[in-house]
Amino acid sequence: MSRLLRTGLNAGTAAPSVVGGEGVHFLLSDGRRVLDGSNTGGPLGHGHPRMAEALRKAASLPMVSEGWAWAGRDRAAEELFGIGLAGEDWAGAVRFCLSGSEANDIALSLCQALSGRRAIATRERAYHGLVGLSRDVTVQPHWHGGLAAPGATRVPPAGAPVHVLPPPEGAAWRADGAVVPPIAQRLHGAPGMLADSAAVILDYSQGGFYHDAAYQDAVAGMAREAGCLWIADEVVTGLGRAGRPFAFQGGASRPDIVTLGKGLGGGMQAVAAVVLSEEVVARMRGSSWQNYGTLRGHPMAMAAVSAYLTILREEALLERVAALEGLFRRRLVEMAGRHPSAFRVAGQGLHWTIELHGPDWREWRADVAEAPVASQVAARALELGAVIGTSGEQTSLFLAPPLVIGEVEAERLLAILDESLLVADRAHNGAQA
Repeated sequence: MSRLLRTGLNAGTAAPSVVGGEGVHFLLSDGRRVLDGSNTGGPLGHGHPRMAEALRKAASLPMVSEGWAWAGRDRAAEELFGIGLAGEDWAGAVRFCLSGSEANDIALSLCQALSGRRAIATRERAYHGLVGLSRDVTVQPHWHGGLAAPGATRVPPAGAPVHVLPPPEGAAWRADGAVVPPIAQRLHGAPGMLADSAAVILDYSQGGFYHDAAYQDAVAGMAREAGCLWIADEVVTGLGRAGRPFAFQGGASRPDIVTLGKGLGGGMQAVAAVVLSEEVVARMRGSSWQNYGTLRGHPMAMAAVSAYLTILREEALLERVAALEGLFRRRLVEMAGRHPSAFRVAGQGLHWTIELHGPDWREWRADVAEAPVASQVAARALELGAVIGTSGEQTSLFLAPPLVIGEVEAERLLAILDESLLVADRAHNGAQA
């Protein structure tokens, strides 16, 4: 019996046992080599030679805490602005930290301090982390840090009042062909929610809701009018996943704060960041922002950040993702039209969600005798040679392969998903009968 307490993205199934990785493939303990089709934390795949070499060199660096100056930290900050934030003249300064959850918590607590307000606004089905205020604004029930048990669901109480905005829609395909109401109608109650909020935090992929320029710009305008700071949570989408440096760049508005994580270290080192606008930096002058972290900005993490930014630019990964986005959109929409189990397809860049018919996503269930339909599809995909995620939901599948994936490998991943959806079709047809 393992003493490790494990969580999983594929609820109801055992996780694949990984022993190694090469490029866009996992090596499993049973000897199989399977496609990594769902890994938001690994933009470079596995064992990227340039990243591995950078970390080998960094292994001899001193252990320098955040309280001490380190040239490599200054260099990583300059490269983030010069490569990732090129042309974004509103951006003022960055602070590195350990995880996306921590970055969001730091950003939200700063907004409370600046505004004197406690409440925070987010949007339906959001996930922002499992630490402090980031957990408070995580409104997906199954990722709220609580416990699900038969007949009883226990969710920890929030530490701050949370307002939940209607989400963007932006689906590429829906089985019901629903027409999305106008922005003004969808966000009718938003000004009132933002009026007493320290910040509104928006992400660009959680729960299958992706970037919508009109939605973003409308919320940003309302936030500014209400004196509410806007945080763009780019922990998943930042630096490549959306096919551009940041998802927010699809709109005209620009955030007060951006949070980063996951891909920032190329998937090889845990690191995150909080980017502040020049306007926010100006508001902080004369104040001491004292929330020191011993391992934040660690030399190994800074080496990974610098290496990833260089690889992102020199290997033209943004261009690769933008080119593959059309392939994924076209194939997934066509696929959904053929599978009666499919309800909704949405995505951008190299992050796509396929939502199936079935229990409402708000139902958070403990393990049941039969695995949820999404987990059954994921299990079939693994048999066929690909890892596909479910985000722990009953009916949602998501694709997020490494940004280095080629067209041939992408086609194979999509073909495996296509065949695996037959499992969901049989369940759906049986339920209908």
